[in-house]
Amino acid sequence: MDVIWFCGGLRTRPASTRVGFGAAFLLAVSLILLFASPSWGQKRQPVFPGGSFCDDVNSGLCTDLAKGTNYEGKYSGHDEPALLFYSNKPGSGNSSTYFIRIPKDAPVKPKQDGGGGTWNFQLHPAFWFGMALCDSQSDPNFTNVCNPDTDANIFDNPDPNAADFIGKHPGTAFVEFQFYPPGWVTDCFPTTWCSAVAIFSLSDKASTGQLNNADCLNKVGQETANFAFLTFNGKSQAPANALARSLDPNSTAGIPDPAQVLQYNPGDVLRVHLHDTPNGFRVDVEDLTTHQSGSMTASIANGFGQVDFNPNATTCSSTPYAFHPMYSTSSEHTRVVWAAHSFNIAFSDEIGHFEWCDAIAGEGGPCTLAGANDPGGLDPDDVGCFDNFGDPTLIPVIGCIATEGDFDGVPYLAASWPGGTKHTEDKDEGDRLVSDPVQFTSPLFDDEDHRLRNYKRVAFEADIPAITPNPPCHHRTGVGCTNPPPGAAFYPIYSTTQFFPDVCGWQFGGAHIRGTIDNFGGTSTAEYGPLLFNPYINGNTSIILVEDNRNILNHNPCKARFGEDDDHGE
Repeated sequence: MDVIWFCGGLRTRPASTRVGFGAAFLLAVSLILLFASPSWGQKRQPVFPGGSFCDDVNSGLCTDLAKGTNYEGKYSGHDEPALLFYSNKPGSGNSSTYFIRIPKDAPVKPKQDGGGGTWNFQLHPAFWFGMALCDSQSDPNFTNVCNPDTDANIFDNPDPNAADFIGKHPGTAFVEFQFYPPGWVTDCFPTTWCSAVAIFSLSDKASTGQLNNADCLNKVGQETANFAFLTFNGKSQAPANALARSLDPNSTAGIPDPAQVLQYNPGDVLRVHLHDTPNGFRVDVEDLTTHQSGSMTASIANGFGQVDFNPNATTCSSTPYAFHPMYSTSSEHTRVVWAAHSFNIAFSDEIGHFEWCDAIAGEGGPCTLAGANDPGGLDPDDVGCFDNFGDPTLIPVIGCIATEGDFDGVPYLAASWPGGTKHTEDKDEGDRLVSDPVQFTSPLFDDEDHRLRNYKRVAFEADIPAITPNPPCHHRTGVGCTNPPPGAAFYPIYSTTQFFPDVCGWQFGGAHIRGTIDNFGGTSTAEYGPLLFNPYINGNTSIILVEDNRNILNHNPCKARFGEDDDHGE
Protein backbone atom coordinates (compact mmCIF):
# COMPACT_ATOMS: atom_id res chain seq x y z
CA MET A 1 0.00 0.00 0.00
CA ASP A 2 1.34 3.44 -0.93
CA VAL A 3 1.87 6.30 1.48
CA ILE A 4 1.66 9.89 0.32
CA TRP A 5 4.37 12.05 1.81
CA PHE A 6 5.01 15.75 2.02
CA CYS A 7 8.13 15.63 4.19
CA GLY A 8 11.67 14.59 3.52
CA GLY A 9 14.49 14.66 6.01
CA LEU A 10 13.39 16.80 8.93
CA ARG A 11 11.90 19.61 6.87
CA THR A 12 8.82 19.98 4.74
CA ARG A 13 9.36 19.47 1.01
CA PRO A 14 7.05 20.40 -1.87
CA ALA A 15 4.42 17.73 -2.49
CA SER A 16 5.46 17.41 -6.12
CA THR A 17 9.11 16.68 -5.27
CA ARG A 18 10.30 13.19 -6.20
CA VAL A 19 13.85 11.96 -6.38
CA GLY A 20 15.45 10.06 -9.24
CA PHE A 21 15.73 6.32 -9.06
CA GLY A 22 19.55 6.25 -9.13
CA ALA A 23 20.22 7.55 -5.64
CA ALA A 24 16.87 6.36 -4.39
CA PHE A 25 17.77 2.69 -4.49
CA LEU A 26 20.68 2.87 -2.07
CA LEU A 27 19.63 0.54 0.74
CA ALA A 28 20.96 0.46 4.26
CA VAL A 29 24.11 -1.60 4.84
CA SER A 30 22.56 -2.64 8.14
CA LEU A 31 20.45 -5.15 6.24
CA ILE A 32 23.52 -7.37 5.82
CA LEU A 33 24.11 -7.42 9.56
CA LEU A 34 20.43 -7.98 10.24
CA PHE A 35 20.24 -11.02 7.97
CA ALA A 36 23.56 -12.39 9.24
CA SER A 37 22.54 -12.44 12.90
CA PRO A 38 24.05 -15.50 14.63
CA SER A 39 21.02 -15.68 16.92
CA TRP A 40 19.02 -17.53 14.30
CA GLY A 41 21.65 -18.84 11.91
CA GLN A 42 22.08 -18.70 8.19
CA LYS A 43 19.21 -21.00 7.29
CA ARG A 44 16.46 -19.06 9.02
CA GLN A 45 15.93 -15.32 8.87
CA PRO A 46 12.97 -13.22 9.98
CA VAL A 47 10.20 -12.93 7.45
CA PHE A 48 9.46 -9.55 8.99
CA PRO A 49 12.34 -8.28 11.18
CA GLY A 50 11.89 -5.63 13.81
CA GLY A 51 13.37 -2.16 13.80
CA SER A 52 13.00 0.30 10.95
CA PHE A 53 12.56 -2.54 8.46
CA CYS A 54 10.02 -0.68 6.33
CA ASP A 55 12.28 2.36 5.98
CA ASP A 56 15.63 0.63 5.57
CA VAL A 57 15.03 -2.55 3.60
CA ASN A 58 12.43 -1.71 0.95
CA SER A 59 11.21 -5.30 1.19
CA GLY A 60 7.89 -5.12 -0.59
CA LEU A 61 6.11 -6.28 2.58
CA CYS A 62 5.45 -2.80 3.95
CA THR A 63 3.10 0.07 3.26
CA ASP A 64 4.30 2.05 0.26
CA LEU A 65 5.48 5.63 0.28
CA ALA A 66 3.67 7.13 -2.70
CA LYS A 67 5.87 10.20 -2.80
CA GLY A 68 8.66 7.82 -3.69
CA THR A 69 10.96 8.35 -0.70
CA ASN A 70 10.97 7.98 3.06
CA TYR A 71 12.19 10.62 5.49
CA GLU A 72 15.81 9.67 4.75
CA GLY A 73 15.34 10.29 1.04
CA LYS A 74 15.49 6.58 0.13
CA TYR A 75 13.18 5.17 -2.49
CA SER A 76 10.44 3.06 -0.92
CA GLY A 77 7.66 2.48 -3.43
CA HIS A 78 6.01 -0.83 -4.22
CA ASP A 79 3.83 -1.97 -7.09
CA GLU A 80 0.39 -3.05 -5.84
CA PRO A 81 -2.28 -3.75 -8.46
CA ALA A 82 -5.49 -4.16 -6.46
CA LEU A 83 -9.13 -5.17 -6.58
CA LEU A 84 -11.51 -3.07 -4.47
CA PHE A 85 -14.98 -3.96 -3.14
CA TYR A 86 -17.74 -1.40 -2.51
CA SER A 87 -21.07 -1.35 -0.72
CA ASN A 88 -22.90 1.41 1.15
CA LYS A 89 -24.52 -1.05 3.54
CA PRO A 90 -23.32 -1.11 7.18
CA GLY A 91 -20.98 -4.01 7.83
CA SER A 92 -19.29 -3.88 4.45
CA GLY A 93 -16.38 -1.86 5.86
CA ASN A 94 -15.57 -3.97 8.89
CA SER A 95 -16.20 -7.61 7.96
CA SER A 96 -15.25 -9.66 4.93
CA THR A 97 -15.13 -13.40 4.20
CA TYR A 98 -13.21 -14.86 1.27
CA PHE A 99 -12.32 -18.24 -0.12
CA ILE A 100 -8.81 -18.46 -1.55
CA ARG A 101 -6.86 -21.17 -3.35
CA ILE A 102 -3.14 -21.17 -2.55
CA PRO A 103 -1.24 -21.27 -5.88
CA LYS A 104 1.08 -24.09 -6.88
CA ASP A 105 4.55 -23.37 -8.23
CA ALA A 106 5.62 -24.38 -11.73
CA PRO A 107 6.77 -28.03 -11.99
CA VAL A 108 10.05 -26.80 -13.52
CA LYS A 109 12.43 -25.10 -11.08
CA PRO A 110 13.89 -21.63 -11.76
CA LYS A 111 17.32 -21.55 -13.38
CA GLN A 112 19.99 -18.91 -12.94
CA ASP A 113 19.97 -18.05 -16.65
CA GLY A 114 16.25 -17.25 -16.46
CA GLY A 115 15.38 -20.17 -18.70
CA GLY A 116 13.59 -22.37 -16.16
CA GLY A 117 10.23 -22.04 -14.51
CA THR A 118 8.93 -19.00 -12.63
CA TRP A 119 7.91 -19.59 -9.02
CA ASN A 120 5.70 -17.52 -6.77
CA PHE A 121 8.59 -15.99 -4.81
CA GLN A 122 9.74 -14.37 -8.05
CA LEU A 123 6.33 -12.86 -8.78
CA HIS A 124 5.40 -11.53 -5.34
CA PRO A 125 6.92 -11.54 -1.83
CA ALA A 126 3.31 -11.46 -0.60
CA PHE A 127 -0.31 -10.95 -1.54
CA TRP A 128 -2.94 -9.84 0.92
CA PHE A 129 -6.48 -8.91 1.98
CA GLY A 130 -6.81 -5.42 3.50
CA MET A 131 -8.98 -3.17 5.67
CA ALA A 132 -8.67 0.33 7.18
CA LEU A 133 -8.26 0.48 10.98
CA CYS A 134 -8.30 3.14 13.66
CA ASP A 135 -4.96 4.28 15.07
CA SER A 136 -5.15 7.56 16.96
CA GLN A 137 -1.33 7.92 16.89
CA SER A 138 -0.95 7.41 13.12
CA ASP A 139 -0.81 10.75 11.29
CA PRO A 140 -2.78 12.45 14.11
CA ASN A 141 -3.52 15.77 12.41
CA PHE A 142 -6.67 17.01 14.11
CA THR A 143 -7.59 14.66 16.96
CA ASN A 144 -6.12 11.91 19.08
CA VAL A 145 -9.42 10.04 19.17
CA CYS A 146 -10.68 7.47 16.68
CA ASN A 147 -14.06 5.86 17.31
CA PRO A 148 -14.14 2.60 15.30
CA ASP A 149 -16.72 0.99 13.01
CA THR A 150 -18.40 4.21 11.91
CA ASP A 151 -18.67 6.27 8.75
CA ALA A 152 -18.48 9.37 10.94
CA ASN A 153 -14.75 8.91 10.24
CA ILE A 154 -15.17 9.89 6.57
CA PHE A 155 -13.28 13.16 5.98
CA ASP A 156 -12.11 13.58 2.38
CA ASN A 157 -13.28 17.03 1.33
CA PRO A 158 -10.43 19.17 -0.06
CA ASP A 159 -12.06 22.40 1.20
CA PRO A 160 -10.43 23.58 4.49
CA ASN A 161 -13.69 25.30 5.43
CA ALA A 162 -15.83 22.18 5.07
CA ALA A 163 -17.01 20.15 8.06
CA ASP A 164 -15.59 17.01 6.44
CA PHE A 165 -12.26 18.60 5.46
CA ILE A 166 -9.66 15.90 4.90
CA GLY A 167 -7.34 17.57 7.43
CA LYS A 168 -9.79 16.63 10.21
CA HIS A 169 -9.56 12.90 9.53
CA PRO A 170 -8.84 10.73 12.62
CA GLY A 171 -5.61 8.77 12.76
CA THR A 172 -5.64 5.71 10.52
CA ALA A 173 -3.77 2.45 10.05
CA PHE A 174 -4.09 -0.21 7.37
CA VAL A 175 -4.05 -3.95 7.97
CA GLU A 176 -2.75 -6.39 5.39
CA PHE A 177 -3.43 -10.05 6.03
CA GLN A 178 -0.42 -11.29 4.09
CA PHE A 179 0.43 -14.67 2.55
CA TYR A 180 4.10 -15.59 1.98
CA PRO A 181 5.30 -18.10 -0.65
CA PRO A 182 7.93 -20.79 -0.05
CA GLY A 183 11.15 -21.53 -1.86
CA TRP A 184 13.70 -18.73 -1.38
CA VAL A 185 15.23 -16.28 1.11
CA THR A 186 11.93 -14.45 1.63
CA ASP A 187 10.07 -17.64 2.49
CA CYS A 188 8.19 -18.66 5.62
CA PHE A 189 9.06 -22.34 5.18
CA PRO A 190 10.89 -24.18 2.37
CA THR A 191 7.82 -25.88 0.87
CA THR A 192 4.71 -24.43 2.54
CA TRP A 193 3.02 -21.04 2.73
CA CYS A 194 2.20 -19.12 5.89
CA SER A 195 0.37 -15.90 6.73
CA ALA A 196 0.48 -12.99 9.14
CA VAL A 197 -1.40 -9.91 10.29
CA ALA A 198 0.65 -6.78 9.46
CA ILE A 199 -0.72 -3.38 10.54
CA PHE A 200 1.00 -0.30 9.13
CA SER A 201 0.95 3.14 10.72
CA LEU A 202 2.53 6.50 9.95
CA SER A 203 4.63 8.34 12.52
CA ASP A 204 4.31 11.82 11.12
CA LYS A 205 1.82 14.69 11.01
CA ALA A 206 1.06 15.91 7.51
CA SER A 207 -0.68 19.07 8.71
CA THR A 208 2.52 20.39 10.33
CA GLY A 209 5.29 18.41 8.62
CA GLN A 210 6.43 17.03 11.99
CA LEU A 211 8.12 13.65 12.30
CA ASN A 212 8.27 11.55 15.44
CA ASN A 213 11.26 11.92 17.76
CA ALA A 214 14.73 10.84 16.66
CA ASP A 215 14.81 7.82 18.99
CA CYS A 216 11.63 6.43 17.41
CA LEU A 217 12.92 7.09 13.91
CA ASN A 218 16.13 5.22 14.73
CA LYS A 219 14.40 2.26 16.39
CA VAL A 220 11.20 1.74 14.39
CA GLY A 221 11.36 4.15 11.47
CA GLN A 222 8.75 6.55 10.16
CA GLU A 223 6.53 3.76 8.90
CA THR A 224 5.83 1.36 11.76
CA ALA A 225 4.38 -2.14 11.69
CA ASN A 226 2.62 -4.41 14.15
CA PHE A 227 3.27 -7.97 13.02
CA ALA A 228 2.10 -11.43 14.12
CA PHE A 229 1.91 -14.77 12.34
CA LEU A 230 -1.41 -16.58 12.27
CA THR A 231 -1.14 -19.34 14.88
CA PHE A 232 -3.10 -22.46 15.78
CA ASN A 233 -4.16 -21.10 19.19
CA GLY A 234 -4.48 -17.44 18.22
CA LYS A 235 -1.64 -16.36 20.50
CA SER A 236 1.23 -14.34 19.06
CA GLN A 237 4.74 -15.80 19.17
CA ALA A 238 6.00 -12.58 20.73
CA PRO A 239 4.63 -9.04 21.25
CA ALA A 240 3.50 -7.72 17.88
CA ASN A 241 4.17 -4.02 18.33
CA ALA A 242 6.99 -2.36 16.44
CA LEU A 243 8.98 -1.10 19.42
CA ALA A 244 9.01 -4.47 21.20
CA ARG A 245 10.18 -6.18 18.00
CA SER A 246 12.94 -3.64 17.48
CA LEU A 247 14.30 -4.37 20.96
CA ASP A 248 14.26 -8.16 20.52
CA PRO A 249 17.72 -9.32 19.33
CA ASN A 250 16.29 -12.71 18.32
CA SER A 251 13.51 -11.32 16.09
CA THR A 252 11.17 -13.82 17.75
CA ALA A 253 8.01 -12.35 16.26
CA GLY A 254 9.43 -12.52 12.73
CA ILE A 255 10.67 -16.14 12.63
CA PRO A 256 7.78 -18.62 12.18
CA ASP A 257 7.73 -21.50 14.63
CA PRO A 258 6.32 -24.58 12.82
CA ALA A 259 4.84 -25.82 16.10
CA GLN A 260 2.75 -22.67 16.40
CA VAL A 261 2.24 -21.20 12.92
CA LEU A 262 -0.48 -22.43 10.57
CA GLN A 263 0.99 -23.61 7.24
CA TYR A 264 -0.72 -24.09 3.88
CA ASN A 265 0.16 -26.52 1.13
CA PRO A 266 0.11 -25.33 -2.48
CA GLY A 267 -3.39 -25.99 -3.80
CA ASP A 268 -5.14 -25.77 -0.42
CA VAL A 269 -8.50 -23.96 -0.32
CA LEU A 270 -9.00 -21.66 2.67
CA ARG A 271 -11.92 -19.79 4.19
CA VAL A 272 -10.65 -16.40 5.44
CA HIS A 273 -12.77 -14.25 7.76
CA LEU A 274 -11.68 -10.68 8.67
CA HIS A 275 -13.88 -9.05 11.31
CA ASP A 276 -14.06 -7.00 14.48
CA THR A 277 -14.31 -8.37 18.03
CA PRO A 278 -14.44 -6.67 21.45
CA ASN A 279 -10.73 -7.50 21.84
CA GLY A 280 -9.70 -6.17 18.44
CA PHE A 281 -9.66 -6.84 14.72
CA ARG A 282 -9.39 -10.58 14.09
CA VAL A 283 -8.56 -12.96 11.25
CA ASP A 284 -9.80 -16.57 11.27
CA VAL A 285 -8.61 -19.09 8.69
CA GLU A 286 -10.01 -22.56 8.11
CA ASP A 287 -8.05 -24.76 5.71
CA LEU A 288 -10.80 -26.72 3.97
CA THR A 289 -8.23 -29.11 2.50
CA THR A 290 -6.29 -30.09 5.64
CA HIS A 291 -9.05 -29.19 8.14
CA GLN A 292 -6.59 -27.19 10.23
CA SER A 293 -7.41 -23.70 11.45
CA GLY A 294 -5.79 -20.70 13.07
CA SER A 295 -6.41 -17.10 14.04
CA MET A 296 -4.85 -13.83 15.16
CA THR A 297 -6.44 -10.92 17.03
CA ALA A 298 -4.89 -7.44 17.01
CA SER A 299 -5.35 -7.26 20.77
CA ILE A 300 -3.50 -5.96 23.77
CA ALA A 301 -3.07 -9.56 24.96
CA ASN A 302 -1.12 -10.33 21.77
CA GLY A 303 1.18 -7.38 22.28
CA PHE A 304 -0.27 -5.06 19.65
CA GLY A 305 0.31 -1.39 20.31
CA GLN A 306 0.83 2.13 19.05
CA VAL A 307 4.14 3.89 18.69
CA ASP A 308 3.43 7.12 20.57
CA PHE A 309 3.63 10.19 18.37
CA ASN A 310 5.64 12.57 20.54
CA PRO A 311 8.08 14.62 18.44
CA ASN A 312 9.62 16.32 21.48
CA ALA A 313 10.39 13.18 23.48
CA THR A 314 13.97 11.97 23.91
CA THR A 315 12.99 8.29 24.25
CA CYS A 316 10.66 6.31 22.01
CA SER A 317 7.61 4.85 23.72
CA SER A 318 4.59 2.75 22.84
CA THR A 319 1.13 2.17 24.28
CA PRO A 320 -0.79 -1.13 24.29
CA TYR A 321 -3.61 -0.79 21.78
CA ALA A 322 -6.37 -2.97 20.37
CA PHE A 323 -6.91 -2.13 16.71
CA HIS A 324 -10.46 -2.00 15.36
CA PRO A 325 -11.87 -1.34 11.87
CA MET A 326 -12.28 2.33 11.08
CA TYR A 327 -15.42 2.38 8.93
CA SER A 328 -18.86 0.82 8.79
CA THR A 329 -19.08 0.73 4.99
CA SER A 330 -16.67 0.43 2.07
CA SER A 331 -16.84 3.07 -0.66
CA GLU A 332 -14.76 5.56 -2.63
CA HIS A 333 -14.78 7.74 0.51
CA THR A 334 -13.50 5.18 3.04
CA ARG A 335 -9.81 5.85 2.55
CA VAL A 336 -6.63 5.81 4.56
CA VAL A 337 -5.94 9.45 3.79
CA TRP A 338 -2.15 9.28 4.08
CA ALA A 339 -2.05 6.50 1.50
CA ALA A 340 -1.84 6.90 -2.23
CA HIS A 341 -4.13 3.92 -2.77
CA SER A 342 -7.77 4.86 -2.25
CA PHE A 343 -9.04 1.58 -0.84
CA ASN A 344 -10.55 0.12 2.30
CA ILE A 345 -11.75 -3.45 1.58
CA ALA A 346 -9.35 -4.82 -1.02
CA PHE A 347 -7.16 -7.62 -2.33
CA SER A 348 -3.73 -6.70 -3.64
CA ASP A 349 -0.68 -8.43 -5.04
CA GLU A 350 2.81 -7.12 -4.21
CA ILE A 351 4.75 -7.39 -7.46
CA GLY A 352 8.01 -5.98 -8.82
CA HIS A 353 10.48 -7.54 -6.36
CA PHE A 354 12.69 -10.03 -8.17
CA GLU A 355 15.44 -9.46 -10.71
CA TRP A 356 18.15 -11.91 -11.75
CA CYS A 357 21.73 -11.29 -10.60
CA ASP A 358 24.75 -13.52 -11.32
CA ALA A 359 27.01 -12.44 -8.42
CA ILE A 360 26.63 -10.39 -5.24
CA ALA A 361 28.93 -8.45 -2.94
CA GLY A 362 27.35 -10.07 0.14
CA GLU A 363 23.98 -11.06 1.54
CA GLY A 364 21.62 -8.11 1.23
CA GLY A 365 24.18 -6.13 -0.73
CA PRO A 366 24.37 -4.97 -4.34
CA CYS A 367 24.64 -7.09 -7.45
CA THR A 368 28.15 -7.18 -8.92
CA LEU A 369 27.42 -9.12 -12.13
CA ALA A 370 24.25 -8.41 -14.09
CA GLY A 371 21.79 -11.26 -14.61
CA ALA A 372 19.42 -12.25 -17.38
CA ASN A 373 17.14 -9.21 -16.93
CA ASP A 374 19.96 -6.74 -17.59
CA PRO A 375 21.79 -7.64 -20.84
CA GLY A 376 23.13 -4.09 -21.00
CA GLY A 377 24.74 -4.23 -17.57
CA LEU A 378 23.88 -3.36 -13.98
CA ASP A 379 21.00 -1.02 -13.11
CA PRO A 380 20.62 1.23 -10.06
CA ASP A 381 17.87 -1.05 -8.71
CA ASP A 382 20.14 -4.14 -8.61
CA VAL A 383 20.44 -4.02 -4.82
CA GLY A 384 19.10 -5.98 -1.86
CA CYS A 385 20.46 -9.20 -3.40
CA PHE A 386 20.68 -12.72 -1.94
CA ASP A 387 21.83 -16.22 -2.82
CA ASN A 388 19.76 -18.27 -0.32
CA PHE A 389 22.38 -18.29 2.46
CA GLY A 390 23.53 -21.69 1.22
CA ASP A 391 20.30 -23.46 2.26
CA PRO A 392 20.12 -26.58 0.04
CA THR A 393 16.40 -27.02 0.68
CA LEU A 394 15.67 -23.80 -1.22
CA ILE A 395 16.11 -22.88 -4.88
CA PRO A 396 19.85 -22.14 -5.36
CA VAL A 397 19.57 -18.97 -7.43
CA ILE A 398 20.76 -15.39 -6.98
CA GLY A 399 18.41 -12.44 -7.25
CA CYS A 400 17.64 -8.93 -6.02
CA ILE A 401 14.42 -7.91 -4.24
CA ALA A 402 14.53 -4.10 -4.29
CA THR A 403 11.60 -2.42 -6.02
CA GLU A 404 11.91 -2.33 -9.79
CA GLY A 405 12.62 1.24 -10.88
CA ASP A 406 12.88 0.44 -14.58
CA PHE A 407 10.23 -2.33 -14.65
CA ASP A 408 12.43 -4.91 -16.37
CA GLY A 409 12.47 -7.66 -13.74
CA VAL A 410 10.76 -11.04 -13.74
CA PRO A 411 7.26 -9.75 -12.77
CA TYR A 412 7.16 -7.52 -15.87
CA LEU A 413 7.66 -10.32 -18.39
CA ALA A 414 4.62 -11.95 -19.97
CA ALA A 415 6.28 -15.38 -19.96
CA SER A 416 6.57 -15.22 -16.15
CA TRP A 417 2.83 -15.25 -15.47
CA PRO A 418 0.03 -17.77 -15.94
CA GLY A 419 -1.81 -16.66 -19.05
CA GLY A 420 0.81 -14.05 -19.85
CA THR A 421 0.78 -15.21 -23.45
CA LYS A 422 -1.39 -17.67 -25.34
CA HIS A 423 1.53 -20.09 -25.28
CA THR A 424 2.32 -20.06 -21.54
CA GLU A 425 -0.65 -22.37 -20.92
CA ASP A 426 0.05 -24.76 -23.81
CA LYS A 427 2.70 -27.02 -22.26
CA ASP A 428 1.92 -30.34 -20.62
CA GLU A 429 1.49 -30.07 -16.86
CA GLY A 430 4.91 -31.53 -16.04
CA ASP A 431 6.66 -29.12 -18.40
CA ARG A 432 4.84 -25.92 -17.48
CA LEU A 433 7.13 -22.97 -16.81
CA VAL A 434 4.54 -20.78 -15.04
CA SER A 435 2.95 -21.18 -11.62
CA ASP A 436 -0.78 -21.42 -11.04
CA PRO A 437 -2.55 -18.10 -10.44
CA VAL A 438 -3.77 -17.08 -7.02
CA GLN A 439 -7.56 -17.48 -7.06
CA PHE A 440 -10.13 -16.09 -4.60
CA THR A 441 -13.80 -15.24 -4.38
CA SER A 442 -15.33 -11.82 -3.91
CA PRO A 443 -15.81 -11.24 -0.18
CA LEU A 444 -19.09 -11.42 1.66
CA PHE A 445 -19.91 -9.11 4.56
CA ASP A 446 -22.18 -9.35 7.63
CA ASP A 447 -24.97 -6.79 7.43
CA GLU A 448 -26.87 -5.30 10.37
CA ASP A 449 -29.23 -8.30 10.40
CA HIS A 450 -26.30 -10.72 10.48
CA ARG A 451 -26.92 -11.89 6.95
CA LEU A 452 -24.08 -12.53 4.52
CA ARG A 453 -24.23 -10.15 1.57
CA ASN A 454 -22.33 -9.62 -1.66
CA TYR A 455 -20.60 -6.31 -2.34
CA LYS A 456 -22.50 -4.17 -4.82
CA ARG A 457 -19.64 -3.12 -7.12
CA VAL A 458 -15.89 -3.44 -7.63
CA ALA A 459 -12.97 -1.35 -8.85
CA PHE A 460 -9.59 -2.14 -10.36
CA GLU A 461 -6.83 0.11 -9.02
CA ALA A 462 -3.09 0.23 -9.71
CA ASP A 463 -0.65 2.62 -8.06
CA ILE A 464 1.34 2.98 -11.28
CA PRO A 465 1.66 6.79 -11.05
CA ALA A 466 2.85 6.54 -7.44
CA ILE A 467 5.75 4.27 -8.38
CA THR A 468 6.71 6.22 -11.51
CA PRO A 469 9.26 9.00 -10.93
CA ASN A 470 8.57 12.67 -11.57
CA PRO A 471 9.33 13.15 -14.44
CA PRO A 472 8.09 11.45 -16.58
CA CYS A 473 4.93 11.26 -14.43
CA HIS A 474 3.89 14.69 -13.13
CA HIS A 475 1.80 13.91 -10.10
CA ARG A 476 -0.05 17.21 -9.91
CA THR A 477 -1.23 17.22 -13.51
CA GLY A 478 -1.02 13.58 -14.61
CA VAL A 479 1.04 14.57 -17.66
CA GLY A 480 3.45 11.77 -18.59
CA CYS A 481 1.77 9.19 -16.32
CA THR A 482 1.37 6.02 -18.37
CA ASN A 483 -0.46 2.74 -17.89
CA PRO A 484 1.37 0.32 -18.03
CA PRO A 485 4.44 1.88 -16.41
CA PRO A 486 7.35 2.96 -18.61
CA GLY A 487 9.67 0.09 -19.43
CA ALA A 488 7.23 -2.69 -18.54
CA ALA A 489 6.93 -5.27 -21.33
CA PHE A 490 3.92 -6.73 -19.49
CA TYR A 491 1.66 -5.81 -16.58
CA PRO A 492 -0.59 -8.40 -14.84
CA ILE A 493 -4.36 -8.04 -14.55
CA TYR A 494 -7.38 -9.57 -12.80
CA SER A 495 -9.78 -11.89 -14.57
CA THR A 496 -12.71 -14.12 -13.56
CA THR A 497 -12.95 -17.89 -13.59
CA GLN A 498 -14.92 -20.71 -11.95
CA PHE A 499 -13.66 -21.10 -8.37
CA PHE A 500 -16.11 -23.80 -7.26
CA PRO A 501 -18.76 -25.38 -9.50
CA ASP A 502 -21.20 -22.56 -10.28
CA VAL A 503 -19.20 -20.15 -8.08
CA CYS A 504 -17.30 -17.25 -9.65
CA GLY A 505 -13.77 -16.42 -8.59
CA TRP A 506 -11.02 -13.93 -9.35
CA GLN A 507 -7.51 -14.76 -10.53
CA PHE A 508 -4.36 -12.74 -11.20
CA GLY A 509 -1.93 -13.00 -14.11
CA GLY A 510 -2.29 -12.62 -17.87
CA ALA A 511 -5.30 -12.41 -20.14
CA HIS A 512 -5.04 -16.03 -21.31
CA ILE A 513 -5.25 -18.14 -18.13
CA ARG A 514 -7.02 -21.43 -18.75
CA GLY A 515 -10.70 -21.22 -17.79
CA THR A 516 -10.88 -17.42 -17.97
CA ILE A 517 -14.44 -16.07 -18.20
CA ASP A 518 -13.79 -12.31 -18.47
CA ASN A 519 -10.46 -10.46 -18.66
CA PHE A 520 -11.99 -6.94 -18.74
CA GLY A 521 -10.31 -5.82 -21.94
CA GLY A 522 -7.26 -8.03 -21.53
CA THR A 523 -4.72 -5.25 -20.88
CA SER A 524 -3.70 -3.10 -17.93
CA THR A 525 -4.70 0.00 -19.92
CA ALA A 526 -8.24 -1.25 -20.30
CA GLU A 527 -8.61 -2.80 -16.86
CA TYR A 528 -7.09 -0.25 -14.47
CA GLY A 529 -8.49 2.64 -16.45
CA PRO A 530 -7.98 6.39 -16.17
CA LEU A 531 -5.91 8.47 -13.80
CA LEU A 532 -7.40 9.17 -10.36
CA PHE A 533 -7.15 12.70 -8.93
CA ASN A 534 -7.45 12.56 -5.13
CA PRO A 535 -7.06 15.14 -2.33
CA TYR A 536 -4.34 14.78 0.31
CA ILE A 537 -3.47 16.78 3.42
CA ASN A 538 -0.87 19.47 2.73
CA GLY A 539 -0.30 21.64 5.77
CA ASN A 540 -3.49 23.48 6.74
CA THR A 541 -4.97 22.96 3.29
CA SER A 542 -5.06 20.14 0.71
CA ILE A 543 -3.54 19.26 -2.62
CA ILE A 544 -4.87 17.17 -5.51
CA LEU A 545 -2.43 14.51 -6.69
CA VAL A 546 -2.34 11.66 -9.18
CA GLU A 547 -1.20 8.46 -7.47
CA ASP A 548 -3.37 5.74 -9.05
CA ASN A 549 -5.26 4.51 -12.07
CA ARG A 550 -8.77 3.42 -11.07
CA ASN A 551 -11.64 1.87 -13.00
CA ILE A 552 -14.93 1.53 -11.06
CA LEU A 553 -17.52 -0.92 -12.34
CA ASN A 554 -21.16 -0.16 -11.50
CA HIS A 555 -21.73 -3.80 -10.59
CA ASN A 556 -19.97 -6.83 -9.13
CA PRO A 557 -19.32 -9.19 -12.06
CA CYS A 558 -18.15 -12.03 -9.80
CA LYS A 559 -20.52 -12.41 -6.86
CA ALA A 560 -19.64 -15.07 -4.33
CA ARG A 561 -23.18 -16.57 -4.56
CA PHE A 562 -23.07 -17.81 -0.97
CA GLY A 563 -24.71 -14.61 0.25
CA GLU A 564 -27.66 -12.40 -0.54
CA ASP A 565 -27.43 -9.73 -3.22
CA ASP A 566 -27.51 -6.05 -2.38
CA ASP A 567 -30.50 -5.08 -4.50
CA HIS A 568 -31.18 -1.63 -3.15
CA GLY A 569 -28.86 0.41 -5.33
CA GLU A 570 -26.32 0.97 -2.60
